[in-house]
Amino acid sequence: MNSSSSGRRLEGFLSGKGFYIVLFLCAAVIGVSAWMMAAGNETMNNDALQTSVNSSEDKRVETVIIPARPHKESPLEPEPEAEAPAVSDEGPAEVPAPVDNIDSTPVEAAAPVFDWPLSGELDRGHSGDRLRYDVTMQDWRSHAGIDILAERGAVVQASSAGTVESVRQDDMFGTVVTIAHANGIRSIYANLEDSPAVAEGQWVEAGQAIGAVGHSALCEIGQPSHLHFAIQVNGRDVDPGEYLPG
Repeated sequence: MNSSSSGRRLEGFLSGKGFYIVLFLCAAVIGVSAWMMAAGNETMNNDALQTSVNSSEDKRVETVIIPARPHKESPLEPEPEAEAPAVSDEGPAEVPAPVDNIDSTPVEAAAPVFDWPLSGELDRGHSGDRLRYDVTMQDWRSHAGIDILAERGAVVQASSAGTVESVRQDDMFGTVVTIAHANGIRSIYANLEDSPAVAEGQWVEAGQAIGAVGHSALCEIGQPSHLHFAIQVNGRDVDPGEYLPG
């Protein structure tokens, strides 16, 4: 077989089946290329993922939670300083002037009103500084009160409301009850029975029974049965007739 016949057989083979061989080789080349590209992309993605993970691990911050401790007041802890009061530039506050129209005159209590301590005729009146003959003492002397005739045991009433200042036994005037009234006025009841109906410090109303007519005043024992009644203003004897109704 010569070279010309071999060439004609190769040409015939290529013209018959050569097209398919070439097509197969092209497909193989394309497949290999696609596989290589896919493998390269996967490698790149893995590298990128690994890089991202490493970066995340490098940037991770560990957070530690510390539990809060209960607050305890320490005796050494300094107290907050008090703020100093603001200083005003307006100067000291003005003190209000005293009110001049307030009347400081003490108000006196109303003058007490007196009534007769019992019913009876006047036996001997008030003499003041004038001397009169005393039938019991049989001499001339002044008479500080008035003597009102009344049977022994007759009820004696408070001439005005007030506080019983004293209940005492006097050597000359016998059983004596003294009542204190307003404005320094006192009413005095003498020649009473030994046991009066009131006690010292007791408040009595006008007309309230304080005792009974007795026979205890030695300095007036020579007179008929009577009540010795007197009024004093600030310790000075005055005429009871000026305070009793007419």
